[in-house]
Amino acid sequence: MATVARMLDGDAGGAKARILAPGELIPYGAQPVLVSETTLYGATCVEEMLLRWSLPKPWLVLVADAPARPVADARYLVRALESRLAGVARLPYLPVLRAVKGPGEALEHKDVRTAAVKLRRTMEGK
Repeated sequence: MATVARMLDGDAGGAKARILAPGELIPYGAQPVLVSETTLYGATCVEEMLLRWSLPKPWLVLVADAPARPVADARYLVRALESRLAGVARLPYLPVLRAVKGPGEALEHKDVRTAAVKLRRTMEGK
């Protein structure tokens, strides 16, 4: 989650994207983003969150947890939820994320920086 926040923030130093604490209100005008792994459990957690969601439609960032496609049930559930979302952005499986100490170190790797640029473009509609 912290790595996705840094990827979305770009070079803004925390001014564009930040992680909210549980119960913290979403700032006025902010675009909420939910982050989930591509597992069935992750999709189910997103579904549960959206059942209680009353704010503007959030984006969903799906982070691939393996180099294979998500299981069919997870793919189906995400498709079923798309009408409740502003959009769905997908991050590919990035093996380097398993071997770094934090988001700063992750963004030192070219493939992570490339994925970050694609993620921001997707969410900005470019």
